[in-house]
Amino acid sequence: MEPLAYRMRPTKIEDIIGQEHLVGKGKIIERMVRAKYLSSMILYGPPGIGKTSIATAIAGSTNTPFRKLNAVVHNKKDMEIVVEEAKMSGQIILILDEVHRLDKGKQDFLLPYLENGMIILIGATTSNPYHAINPAIRSRCQIFELHPLSPDDIMIALKRALTDPRGLSDFPVQISDEALRHFAESSGGDVRAALNGLELAVLSTKEDENGNICITVEIAEECMQKKSFSHDKDGDHHYDVLSAFQKSIRGSDVNAALHYLARLIEAGDLSSIARRLTVIAYEDIGLANPQAGPRTLSAIEAAERIGFPEARIPLANAVIELCLSPKSNSAYKAIDAALADIRSGVTGEVPSHLRDAHYKGAKQLGRGVNYLYPHDYESGWVNQQYLPDPIKHKKYYKPKRTGKFEQALAQIYENIEKKKKEKDE
Repeated sequence: MEPLAYRMRPTKIEDIIGQEHLVGKGKIIERMVRAKYLSSMILYGPPGIGKTSIATAIAGSTNTPFRKLNAVVHNKKDMEIVVEEAKMSGQIILILDEVHRLDKGKQDFLLPYLENGMIILIGATTSNPYHAINPAIRSRCQIFELHPLSPDDIMIALKRALTDPRGLSDFPVQISDEALRHFAESSGGDVRAALNGLELAVLSTKEDENGNICITVEIAEECMQKKSFSHDKDGDHHYDVLSAFQKSIRGSDVNAALHYLARLIEAGDLSSIARRLTVIAYEDIGLANPQAGPRTLSAIEAAERIGFPEARIPLANAVIELCLSPKSNSAYKAIDAALADIRSGVTGEVPSHLRDAHYKGAKQLGRGVNYLYPHDYESGWVNQQYLPDPIKHKKYYKPKRTGKFEQALAQIYENIEKKKKEKDE
């Protein structure tokens, strides 16, 4: 009676689909498992992307006993039993779902055992742990973000389920590539939803005269309650549409941007829309319209709260504003230029007058000496060197004049640079 998605959970790290940034060869969790040295961790990300499955696979890849609990359902007594087992075995892995719902009593009980390493906590949550989890727990755990699975990842899971003895291998299933792709693409990165849809299709479809269970696109549409949809007639990948979406906004083409937004909405991929809009607001609009960023985040929050289909409305508001906003990538280009210098070794010592003068002996070392405090000057600005000597004339920020806000910043910046030049001369 267990659902297909539950039966198909990986039992070892090699079976995990996706999340290559964590479990791929040489990545942090794979290294932990290979070294048989686990630390407490919190896995967070959207529903259905395999947080609990990865936790189980990590535990199953070690020789350490493990137990699964839910922070909402299980009480302190259940945790006491886990601790007693840990005392007998020396160490135990506790996989804790909904870890952000851990109340103070349970948390205070677990903390000493996390501290001494008797319990290795692997928490799973859909909430951002930096906001939702108590700092006392968070500081004792590594934080790992999981990403939504791509349609190709989900295709792997579906094909595996059709042939695995734990899955649907006992059923004479014949499924078209279009139907399989529909399960993968209409799930919105949720592998659980895709597997459950496939299972429903197989169990609810009668065998034909040859004894086969034939799954068509029409059956897949019924089981996923979503019409079959491809990004275009040539079958462009999902990320091509995301790219076209951003480039249409960057190019101020409202109609094209709304078209690609509609395609992404139809694919049900709210998380990708949200991420891409946030990037656009700060990368492409930037200082030309600084309020576009906060307003975009508000629109995304509203969309996430109300869900589809109504979520399309705040998203459309955000897209239209971003399209018609003036554009500036000056901040993005400036920080990339500064990072390029750091990464290539173009740096130098912090000037002595800028160094920390708040500890004993700093004055003797010349730290903070001759620093000019800008607030002591009527203009609020004083000409003194801030960059290290080797790059003291470096200029990373190159303002644009596409919006009133950055025009004002550009004027201030140019006035300061002019004063610097006059003093140097």
